[in-house]
Amino acid sequence: MKKKLDLTQLRDLRKRHRLNQSDFWSRFGVTQSGGSRYESGRAVPKPLALLIHFWHSGKIADDDLALAAKALGWPRRKAPAK
Repeated sequence: MKKKLDLTQLRDLRKRHRLNQSDFWSRFGVTQSGGSRYESGRAVPKPLALLIHFWHSGKIADDDLALAAKALGWPRRKAPAK
């Protein structure tokens, strides 16, 4: 079981996944500049916090996020190859 996500450590989470801000935040429909603000301590909206938590805990995958982004018409960048 994974530890509960502490949203005050978003930068550390992103770096553990070895992603830059644009690649990390775009999967959640957030711009790089918006993600930077959240990483600097700005309050994260509850729906976004839940989405990040579910992704971090493995309840949703990158493919799920990509399908949702497509359904919503988000201009989502392609996830980097692993």
